[in-house]
Amino acid sequence: MTDLHRLSIRELSEGLKTAQFSSRELTEHYLKRIAQIDPKVKSYVTVTAEQALAEANAADAALKAGNAHALTGIPLAHKDIFCTQGIKTTAGSKMLDNFISPYDATVVAKAKAAGLVTLGKVNMDEFAMGSTSENSYVGATSNPWALDHVPGGSSGGSAAAVAADLAPIATGTDTGGSIRQPASFCGLTGLKPTYGRVSRFGMIAYASSLDQGGPMARSAEDCAYLMNVIAGHDAKDSTSINKDVDDYVANLNGTAVKGLRIGIPKQYFNVAGLDADVKARVEESLKKLEEMGAILVEIDLNMTEAYVPTYYLIAPAEASSNLSRFDGVRYGYRCENPVDLMDLYKRSRSEGFGAEVQRRILIGTYALSAGYYDAYYVKAQKVRRLIQQDFLKAFENVDVIAAPSAPTTAYKIGANLSPTEMYLGDIYTLAVNLAGLPAINAPVGFDKDSLPVGLQLIGNYWSESQLLSIVHQYQQNTDWHTKRAAIAEENA
Repeated sequence: MTDLHRLSIRELSEGLKTAQFSSRELTEHYLKRIAQIDPKVKSYVTVTAEQALAEANAADAALKAGNAHALTGIPLAHKDIFCTQGIKTTAGSKMLDNFISPYDATVVAKAKAAGLVTLGKVNMDEFAMGSTSENSYVGATSNPWALDHVPGGSSGGSAAAVAADLAPIATGTDTGGSIRQPASFCGLTGLKPTYGRVSRFGMIAYASSLDQGGPMARSAEDCAYLMNVIAGHDAKDSTSINKDVDDYVANLNGTAVKGLRIGIPKQYFNVAGLDADVKARVEESLKKLEEMGAILVEIDLNMTEAYVPTYYLIAPAEASSNLSRFDGVRYGYRCENPVDLMDLYKRSRSEGFGAEVQRRILIGTYALSAGYYDAYYVKAQKVRRLIQQDFLKAFENVDVIAAPSAPTTAYKIGANLSPTEMYLGDIYTLAVNLAGLPAINAPVGFDKDSLPVGLQLIGNYWSESQLLSIVHQYQQNTDWHTKRAAIAEENA
Protein backbone atom coordinates (compact mmCIF):
# COMPACT_ATOMS: atom_id res chain seq x y z
CA MET A 1 0.00 0.00 0.00
CA THR A 2 1.48 3.33 -1.03
CA ASP A 3 -0.79 5.56 1.04
CA LEU A 4 -0.34 4.13 4.55
CA HIS A 5 1.14 7.45 5.67
CA ARG A 6 -2.17 9.18 4.93
CA LEU A 7 -4.10 7.10 7.50
CA SER A 8 -5.04 8.43 10.94
CA ILE A 9 -3.95 6.66 14.13
CA ARG A 10 -7.44 5.15 14.46
CA GLU A 11 -7.31 3.89 10.88
CA LEU A 12 -3.82 2.48 11.39
CA SER A 13 -4.93 0.72 14.58
CA GLU A 14 -7.97 -0.80 12.87
CA GLY A 15 -5.89 -1.82 9.84
CA LEU A 16 -3.33 -3.59 12.01
CA LYS A 17 -5.95 -5.39 14.11
CA THR A 18 -7.85 -6.59 11.03
CA ALA A 19 -4.60 -7.63 9.31
CA GLN A 20 -5.06 -5.32 6.33
CA PHE A 21 -1.31 -4.74 6.71
CA SER A 22 1.32 -5.72 9.23
CA SER A 23 3.37 -3.56 11.55
CA ARG A 24 6.47 -4.61 9.63
CA GLU A 25 4.93 -3.43 6.35
CA LEU A 26 3.91 -0.15 7.98
CA THR A 27 7.35 0.34 9.54
CA GLU A 28 9.14 -0.47 6.29
CA HIS A 29 6.86 2.03 4.54
CA TYR A 30 7.92 4.82 6.92
CA LEU A 31 11.60 3.85 6.84
CA LYS A 32 11.50 4.03 3.04
CA ARG A 33 9.91 7.49 3.18
CA ILE A 34 12.53 8.66 5.69
CA ALA A 35 15.36 7.42 3.45
CA GLN A 36 14.00 9.17 0.36
CA ILE A 37 12.39 12.35 1.74
CA ASP A 38 14.18 13.24 4.98
CA PRO A 39 17.43 14.32 3.28
CA LYS A 40 15.40 17.37 2.15
CA VAL A 41 13.70 17.95 5.52
CA LYS A 42 16.49 16.84 7.90
CA SER A 43 14.11 16.00 10.73
CA TYR A 44 15.85 12.85 11.99
CA VAL A 45 19.09 12.83 13.95
CA THR A 46 19.15 9.05 14.34
CA VAL A 47 17.10 6.46 12.41
CA THR A 48 16.82 3.17 14.32
CA ALA A 49 15.82 0.96 11.39
CA GLU A 50 17.08 -2.35 12.78
CA GLN A 51 15.44 -1.83 16.17
CA ALA A 52 12.23 -0.56 14.55
CA LEU A 53 11.88 -3.70 12.43
CA ALA A 54 12.51 -5.92 15.46
CA GLU A 55 9.86 -4.01 17.42
CA ALA A 56 7.49 -4.29 14.45
CA ASN A 57 7.96 -8.07 14.37
CA ALA A 58 7.20 -8.25 18.10
CA ALA A 59 4.13 -6.08 17.56
CA ASP A 60 2.89 -8.38 14.80
CA ALA A 61 3.27 -11.35 17.15
CA ALA A 62 1.27 -9.53 19.85
CA LEU A 63 -1.41 -8.59 17.33
CA LYS A 64 -1.65 -12.18 16.14
CA ALA A 65 -1.92 -13.42 19.74
CA GLY A 66 -4.74 -10.97 20.43
CA ASN A 67 -3.07 -9.21 23.38
CA ALA A 68 -2.27 -5.91 21.68
CA HIS A 69 -2.74 -2.31 22.87
CA ALA A 70 -4.67 0.17 20.70
CA LEU A 71 -1.34 1.55 19.43
CA THR A 72 0.59 -1.72 19.12
CA GLY A 73 2.56 -1.75 15.89
CA ILE A 74 2.20 1.95 15.11
CA PRO A 75 5.48 3.84 14.49
CA LEU A 76 6.45 7.08 16.21
CA ALA A 77 9.41 9.44 16.48
CA HIS A 78 10.90 10.65 19.76
CA LYS A 79 12.32 14.11 20.28
CA ASP A 80 16.04 13.67 20.92
CA ILE A 81 15.63 14.97 24.46
CA PHE A 82 14.08 11.71 25.71
CA CYS A 83 16.66 9.17 26.87
CA THR A 84 16.51 5.95 24.86
CA GLN A 85 18.42 2.91 26.08
CA GLY A 86 21.27 1.93 23.78
CA ILE A 87 20.54 4.79 21.36
CA LYS A 88 22.35 8.11 21.12
CA THR A 89 20.51 10.91 22.94
CA THR A 90 22.04 14.29 22.05
CA ALA A 91 19.53 16.99 23.04
CA GLY A 92 20.75 18.69 19.85
CA SER A 93 24.11 19.44 21.45
CA LYS A 94 27.78 18.73 20.78
CA MET A 95 27.95 18.26 24.55
CA LEU A 96 26.00 14.99 24.26
CA ASP A 97 26.93 13.94 20.75
CA ASN A 98 28.65 10.83 22.13
CA PHE A 99 26.07 10.00 24.84
CA ILE A 100 24.41 6.57 24.63
CA SER A 101 21.70 6.46 27.27
CA PRO A 102 21.81 3.46 29.65
CA TYR A 103 18.05 3.68 30.33
CA ASP A 104 14.72 4.70 28.83
CA ALA A 105 12.79 7.84 29.78
CA THR A 106 9.40 6.98 31.26
CA VAL A 107 7.66 8.33 28.15
CA VAL A 108 9.79 6.02 25.98
CA ALA A 109 9.23 3.06 28.30
CA LYS A 110 5.46 3.60 28.24
CA ALA A 111 5.48 3.80 24.45
CA LYS A 112 7.45 0.55 24.25
CA ALA A 113 5.10 -1.16 26.72
CA ALA A 114 2.16 -0.15 24.51
CA GLY A 115 3.87 -1.76 21.52
CA LEU A 116 4.68 1.44 19.63
CA VAL A 117 7.58 1.17 17.18
CA THR A 118 10.40 3.72 17.51
CA LEU A 119 11.53 4.95 14.08
CA GLY A 120 14.27 7.12 15.55
CA LYS A 121 15.17 10.38 17.27
CA VAL A 122 14.35 13.75 15.75
CA ASN A 123 16.13 17.10 15.73
CA MET A 124 15.65 19.99 18.15
CA ASP A 125 17.15 23.26 19.33
CA GLU A 126 20.09 22.54 21.62
CA PHE A 127 18.83 21.60 25.09
CA ALA A 128 15.39 22.84 23.92
CA MET A 129 16.59 26.45 23.82
CA GLY A 130 15.23 28.21 20.76
CA SER A 131 12.23 28.72 18.52
CA THR A 132 13.55 27.65 15.12
CA SER A 133 15.46 24.33 15.44
CA GLU A 134 18.46 26.13 13.97
CA ASN A 135 20.29 25.97 17.32
CA SER A 136 21.17 22.32 16.78
CA TYR A 137 24.67 20.89 16.64
CA VAL A 138 23.71 18.77 13.60
CA GLY A 139 22.23 21.71 11.69
CA ALA A 140 18.81 23.14 10.90
CA THR A 141 15.62 21.23 10.10
CA SER A 142 13.39 22.54 7.29
CA ASN A 143 9.67 23.25 7.39
CA PRO A 144 7.92 20.76 5.05
CA TRP A 145 5.58 23.54 3.85
CA ALA A 146 8.55 25.63 2.64
CA LEU A 147 11.99 24.10 2.86
CA ASP A 148 13.68 27.49 3.16
CA HIS A 149 11.68 28.22 6.34
CA VAL A 150 12.12 26.93 9.90
CA PRO A 151 9.74 24.37 11.43
CA GLY A 152 9.71 26.21 14.75
CA GLY A 153 11.27 24.97 17.94
CA SER A 154 12.46 23.52 20.04
CA SER A 155 10.41 20.45 18.94
CA GLY A 156 10.95 21.34 15.28
CA GLY A 157 12.16 17.89 14.29
CA SER A 158 9.04 16.31 15.77
CA ALA A 159 6.80 18.77 13.91
CA ALA A 160 8.66 18.43 10.61
CA ALA A 161 8.67 14.62 10.76
CA VAL A 162 4.89 14.46 11.23
CA ALA A 163 4.15 17.25 8.74
CA ALA A 164 6.24 15.48 6.06
CA ASP A 165 4.54 12.14 6.88
CA LEU A 166 7.81 10.66 8.09
CA ALA A 167 6.08 9.53 11.31
CA PRO A 168 2.37 9.41 12.14
CA ILE A 169 2.91 10.80 15.66
CA ALA A 170 5.81 12.18 17.68
CA THR A 171 6.73 13.15 21.20
CA GLY A 172 7.72 16.73 21.95
CA THR A 173 8.51 18.85 24.98
CA ASP A 174 7.25 22.30 25.85
CA THR A 175 9.11 24.67 28.19
CA GLY A 176 7.78 27.96 26.82
CA GLY A 177 5.84 26.93 23.72
CA SER A 178 8.08 24.29 22.17
CA ILE A 179 5.20 21.97 21.23
CA ARG A 180 2.57 24.58 20.33
CA GLN A 181 4.74 26.95 18.25
CA PRO A 182 6.26 24.30 15.93
CA ALA A 183 2.81 22.68 15.65
CA SER A 184 1.54 26.09 14.53
CA PHE A 185 4.40 26.59 12.06
CA CYS A 186 3.90 23.12 10.54
CA GLY A 187 0.09 22.91 10.47
CA LEU A 188 -0.25 20.27 13.21
CA THR A 189 -2.10 19.65 16.45
CA GLY A 190 0.13 19.75 19.52
CA LEU A 191 -0.82 19.47 23.19
CA LYS A 192 1.14 20.88 26.13
CA PRO A 193 -0.35 19.07 29.17
CA THR A 194 -0.74 20.37 32.71
CA TYR A 195 2.60 20.42 34.51
CA GLY A 196 2.99 17.04 36.21
CA ARG A 197 0.63 15.16 33.89
CA VAL A 198 3.43 13.50 31.84
CA SER A 199 6.57 12.19 33.54
CA ARG A 200 9.79 14.15 33.11
CA PHE A 201 11.97 11.20 34.19
CA GLY A 202 14.58 10.67 31.49
CA MET A 203 13.66 13.90 29.73
CA ILE A 204 16.86 15.95 29.70
CA ALA A 205 16.12 19.03 31.78
CA TYR A 206 16.15 22.62 30.54
CA ALA A 207 13.99 24.39 33.15
CA SER A 208 12.58 21.86 35.60
CA SER A 209 9.57 23.85 36.81
CA LEU A 210 8.47 24.58 33.22
CA ASP A 211 9.33 21.50 31.10
CA GLN A 212 6.49 19.19 30.08
CA GLY A 213 6.28 16.43 27.48
CA GLY A 214 3.33 15.96 25.14
CA PRO A 215 2.06 14.62 21.81
CA MET A 216 2.34 16.09 18.32
CA ALA A 217 0.17 14.77 15.48
CA ARG A 218 -2.11 15.82 12.66
CA SER A 219 -5.33 15.80 14.68
CA ALA A 220 -6.66 16.05 18.21
CA GLU A 221 -7.82 12.45 17.91
CA ASP A 222 -4.29 11.28 17.08
CA CYS A 223 -2.92 13.29 20.03
CA ALA A 224 -5.52 11.72 22.33
CA TYR A 225 -4.32 8.22 21.41
CA LEU A 226 -0.74 9.08 22.37
CA MET A 227 -1.84 10.88 25.54
CA ASN A 228 -3.59 7.68 26.64
CA VAL A 229 -0.14 6.05 26.60
CA ILE A 230 2.18 8.70 28.05
CA ALA A 231 0.02 10.44 30.70
CA GLY A 232 0.00 9.37 34.33
CA HIS A 233 1.83 9.35 37.63
CA ASP A 234 5.46 8.25 37.81
CA ALA A 235 7.12 7.53 41.16
CA LYS A 236 10.50 8.25 39.54
CA ASP A 237 9.50 11.90 38.93
CA SER A 238 8.99 13.94 42.11
CA THR A 239 7.03 16.57 40.13
CA SER A 240 4.62 13.98 38.67
CA ILE A 241 1.09 14.33 40.07
CA ASN A 242 -0.75 11.26 41.34
CA LYS A 243 -4.11 11.99 39.75
CA ASP A 244 -6.46 9.76 37.77
CA VAL A 245 -5.90 9.84 34.02
CA ASP A 246 -8.80 10.36 31.64
CA ASP A 247 -9.50 8.18 28.65
CA TYR A 248 -8.74 10.96 26.20
CA VAL A 249 -9.99 9.04 23.15
CA ALA A 250 -13.31 8.11 24.78
CA ASN A 251 -13.81 11.74 25.84
CA LEU A 252 -13.26 13.28 22.39
CA ASN A 253 -16.92 14.26 22.17
CA GLY A 254 -17.27 14.82 25.90
CA THR A 255 -17.27 18.64 25.91
CA ALA A 256 -20.22 20.47 24.38
CA VAL A 257 -19.05 23.35 22.20
CA LYS A 258 -22.54 24.78 22.40
CA GLY A 259 -22.57 27.12 25.37
CA LEU A 260 -18.78 26.91 25.83
CA ARG A 261 -17.43 30.24 27.03
CA ILE A 262 -14.20 31.16 25.23
CA GLY A 263 -12.22 34.04 26.70
CA ILE A 264 -10.70 36.48 24.22
CA PRO A 265 -7.94 38.50 25.94
CA LYS A 266 -8.02 41.97 24.40
CA GLN A 267 -4.32 42.42 25.20
CA TYR A 268 -3.41 39.41 23.02
CA PHE A 269 -4.94 40.83 19.86
CA ASN A 270 -3.21 44.20 20.23
CA VAL A 271 0.35 42.90 20.59
CA ALA A 272 2.92 44.74 18.46
CA GLY A 273 4.18 42.38 15.80
CA LEU A 274 0.99 40.30 15.45
CA ASP A 275 0.83 39.48 11.75
CA ALA A 276 -2.38 40.56 9.99
CA ASP A 277 -2.87 37.15 8.35
CA VAL A 278 -2.35 35.33 11.65
CA LYS A 279 -4.87 37.58 13.37
CA ALA A 280 -7.39 37.11 10.55
CA ARG A 281 -7.13 33.29 10.52
CA VAL A 282 -7.42 33.07 14.30
CA GLU A 283 -10.47 35.35 14.29
CA GLU A 284 -12.04 33.23 11.53
CA SER A 285 -11.51 30.09 13.60
CA LEU A 286 -13.16 31.76 16.59
CA LYS A 287 -16.06 32.76 14.35
CA LYS A 288 -16.39 29.10 13.34
CA LEU A 289 -16.47 28.01 16.98
CA GLU A 290 -19.09 30.68 17.58
CA GLU A 291 -21.17 29.22 14.74
CA MET A 292 -20.84 25.84 16.46
CA GLY A 293 -22.43 27.37 19.58
CA ALA A 294 -19.52 28.74 21.58
CA ILE A 295 -19.83 32.11 23.32
CA LEU A 296 -16.95 34.56 22.88
CA VAL A 297 -16.25 36.65 25.97
CA GLU A 298 -13.75 39.51 26.03
CA ILE A 299 -11.46 39.27 29.05
CA ASP A 300 -8.49 41.10 30.55
CA LEU A 301 -5.14 39.44 31.18
CA ASN A 302 -3.36 42.37 32.73
CA MET A 303 0.01 40.66 33.28
CA THR A 304 0.72 40.16 29.55
CA GLU A 305 3.67 42.57 29.45
CA ALA A 306 5.37 40.61 32.25
CA TYR A 307 5.39 37.24 30.44
CA VAL A 308 8.66 37.57 28.50
CA PRO A 309 10.86 39.19 31.18
CA THR A 310 9.57 36.81 33.87
CA TYR A 311 10.17 33.70 31.76
CA TYR A 312 13.61 34.83 30.62
CA LEU A 313 14.75 35.17 34.21
CA ILE A 314 13.29 31.93 35.59
CA ALA A 315 14.06 29.61 32.66
CA PRO A 316 17.75 30.62 32.28
CA ALA A 317 18.22 30.45 36.06
CA GLU A 318 16.99 26.87 36.10
CA ALA A 319 19.02 26.09 32.97
CA SER A 320 22.15 27.44 34.64
CA SER A 321 21.60 25.00 37.50
CA ASN A 322 20.57 22.00 35.36
CA LEU A 323 23.38 22.36 32.85
CA SER A 324 26.11 22.70 35.49
CA ARG A 325 26.36 18.88 35.44
CA PHE A 326 27.87 19.00 31.95
CA ASP A 327 31.46 19.69 32.96
CA GLY A 328 33.57 17.26 30.93
CA VAL A 329 34.09 14.97 33.89
CA ARG A 330 31.31 12.39 34.11
CA TYR A 331 29.90 12.03 30.59
CA GLY A 332 29.45 13.94 27.38
CA TYR A 333 31.96 16.10 25.55
CA ARG A 334 35.44 16.60 27.02
CA CYS A 335 38.02 18.99 25.60
CA GLU A 336 41.34 17.60 24.43
CA ASN A 337 44.49 17.77 26.56
CA PRO A 338 43.28 19.99 29.43
CA VAL A 339 46.17 21.47 31.41
CA ASP A 340 44.27 21.42 34.71
CA LEU A 341 40.78 21.01 36.16
CA MET A 342 39.76 24.63 35.53
CA ASP A 343 40.90 24.39 31.91
CA LEU A 344 38.87 21.15 31.58
CA TYR A 345 35.73 22.88 32.83
CA LYS A 346 36.16 26.03 30.78
CA ARG A 347 37.01 24.46 27.43
CA SER A 348 34.63 21.51 27.70
CA ARG A 349 31.72 23.86 28.34
CA SER A 350 32.70 26.61 25.90
CA GLU A 351 33.38 24.07 23.12
CA GLY A 352 30.47 21.76 23.97
CA PHE A 353 27.67 24.34 24.30
CA GLY A 354 26.36 26.47 21.43
CA ALA A 355 25.90 30.24 21.52
CA GLU A 356 22.25 30.30 22.63
CA VAL A 357 22.84 27.82 25.45
CA GLN A 358 25.85 29.79 26.64
CA ARG A 359 23.79 32.99 26.53
CA ARG A 360 21.06 31.52 28.72
CA ILE A 361 23.51 29.97 31.17
CA LEU A 362 25.17 33.37 31.61
CA ILE A 363 21.84 35.16 32.10
CA GLY A 364 20.72 32.53 34.61
CA THR A 365 23.99 32.48 36.53
CA TYR A 366 23.87 36.26 36.82
CA ALA A 367 20.26 36.17 38.05
CA LEU A 368 21.18 33.63 40.73
CA SER A 369 24.38 35.32 41.87
CA ALA A 370 24.87 36.95 45.25
CA GLY A 371 23.34 40.41 45.31
CA TYR A 372 21.05 39.73 42.33
CA TYR A 373 19.10 36.65 43.47
CA ASP A 374 16.52 38.69 45.41
CA ALA A 375 16.43 41.53 42.91
CA TYR A 376 15.81 39.31 39.88
CA TYR A 377 15.05 35.63 40.49
CA VAL A 378 12.90 35.99 43.62
CA LYS A 379 11.04 38.94 42.11
CA ALA A 380 10.39 36.95 38.92
CA GLN A 381 8.92 34.10 40.99
CA LYS A 382 6.57 36.55 42.70
CA VAL A 383 5.45 37.91 39.33
CA ARG A 384 4.97 34.32 38.18
CA ARG A 385 2.39 33.84 40.92
CA LEU A 386 0.60 37.00 39.78
CA ILE A 387 0.49 35.64 36.23
CA GLN A 388 -1.03 32.40 37.52
CA GLN A 389 -3.63 34.34 39.53
CA ASP A 390 -4.46 36.41 36.44
CA PHE A 391 -5.38 33.21 34.57
CA LEU A 392 -7.30 31.71 37.49
CA LYS A 393 -9.37 34.88 37.81
CA ALA A 394 -10.21 34.67 34.09
CA PHE A 395 -11.27 31.02 34.45
CA GLU A 396 -13.93 32.09 36.95
CA ASN A 397 -15.85 33.50 33.97
CA VAL A 398 -14.73 31.43 30.97
CA ASP A 399 -14.06 27.76 30.19
CA VAL A 400 -11.03 28.21 27.93
CA ILE A 401 -8.91 31.11 26.67
CA ALA A 402 -8.12 31.63 22.98
CA ALA A 403 -5.00 33.19 21.47
CA PRO A 404 -2.71 32.86 18.49
CA SER A 405 0.01 30.28 19.12
CA ALA A 406 2.61 32.61 17.60
CA PRO A 407 2.47 36.22 16.37
CA THR A 408 3.84 35.23 12.93
CA THR A 409 4.09 32.24 10.64
CA ALA A 410 7.39 30.39 10.12
CA TYR A 411 10.54 32.48 9.70
CA LYS A 412 13.03 31.95 6.90
CA ILE A 413 16.05 29.83 7.77
CA GLY A 414 18.93 32.18 8.50
CA ALA A 415 16.64 35.13 9.20
CA ASN A 416 19.11 36.06 11.95
CA LEU A 417 16.55 37.25 14.44
CA SER A 418 18.10 38.96 17.42
CA PRO A 419 17.67 37.08 20.71
CA THR A 420 15.11 39.71 21.76
CA GLU A 421 13.08 39.25 18.56
CA MET A 422 13.15 35.48 19.02
CA TYR A 423 12.09 35.73 22.66
CA LEU A 424 9.19 38.07 21.81
CA GLY A 425 7.95 35.43 19.35
CA ASP A 426 7.00 33.35 22.40
CA ILE A 427 4.70 36.02 23.86
CA TYR A 428 1.55 33.87 23.55
CA THR A 429 2.97 30.62 24.90
CA LEU A 430 5.32 31.44 27.81
CA ALA A 431 2.68 32.26 30.43
CA VAL A 432 1.05 28.85 30.07
CA ASN A 433 4.27 27.21 31.29
CA LEU A 434 4.80 29.79 34.02
CA ALA A 435 1.31 28.97 35.35
CA GLY A 436 1.60 25.21 34.69
CA LEU A 437 -1.60 25.19 32.59
CA PRO A 438 -2.48 22.93 29.65
CA ALA A 439 -2.82 24.35 26.13
CA ILE A 440 -3.27 23.06 22.60
CA ASN A 441 -2.50 24.28 19.09
CA ALA A 442 -4.89 23.61 16.21
CA PRO A 443 -4.21 24.44 12.55
CA VAL A 444 -6.70 27.05 11.31
CA GLY A 445 -5.53 28.12 7.86
CA PHE A 446 -2.67 29.74 5.98
CA ASP A 447 -1.12 33.15 5.43
CA LYS A 448 -0.58 34.84 2.06
CA ASP A 449 2.57 32.75 1.53
CA SER A 450 0.71 29.46 2.15
CA LEU A 451 2.37 28.95 5.54
CA PRO A 452 0.25 27.42 8.34
CA VAL A 453 -1.40 29.47 11.10
CA GLY A 454 -2.32 28.06 14.52
CA LEU A 455 -5.00 28.78 17.13
CA GLN A 456 -4.06 28.20 20.77
CA LEU A 457 -6.65 27.21 23.36
CA ILE A 458 -5.59 27.44 27.00
CA GLY A 459 -7.44 25.44 29.65
CA ASN A 460 -7.63 25.32 33.42
CA TYR A 461 -5.64 22.67 35.27
CA TRP A 462 -6.25 19.04 34.19
CA SER A 463 -8.51 20.06 31.29
CA GLU A 464 -6.61 18.12 28.60
CA SER A 465 -9.75 16.12 27.74
CA GLN A 466 -11.73 19.34 27.30
CA LEU A 467 -9.09 20.91 25.04
CA LEU A 468 -8.76 17.78 22.90
CA SER A 469 -12.55 17.51 22.66
CA ILE A 470 -13.03 21.14 21.54
CA VAL A 471 -10.34 20.85 18.88
CA HIS A 472 -11.63 17.44 17.76
CA GLN A 473 -15.11 18.86 17.20
CA TYR A 474 -13.66 21.88 15.42
CA GLN A 475 -11.76 19.46 13.19
CA GLN A 476 -14.97 17.58 12.42
CA ASN A 477 -16.29 20.83 10.97
CA THR A 478 -13.12 22.00 9.16
CA ASP A 479 -10.40 20.37 7.10
CA TRP A 480 -7.28 22.41 7.93
CA HIS A 481 -5.74 19.47 9.80
CA THR A 482 -6.03 17.29 6.68
CA LYS A 483 -4.01 19.65 4.46
CA ARG A 484 -0.61 18.34 3.45
CA ALA A 485 2.55 20.00 2.25
CA ALA A 486 3.65 19.05 -1.26
CA ILE A 487 6.63 17.10 0.09
CA ALA A 488 4.27 14.97 2.23
CA GLU A 489 2.37 13.98 -0.93
CA GLU A 490 5.49 12.42 -2.43
CA ASN A 491 5.37 8.62 -2.63
CA ALA A 492 8.56 6.89 -1.63
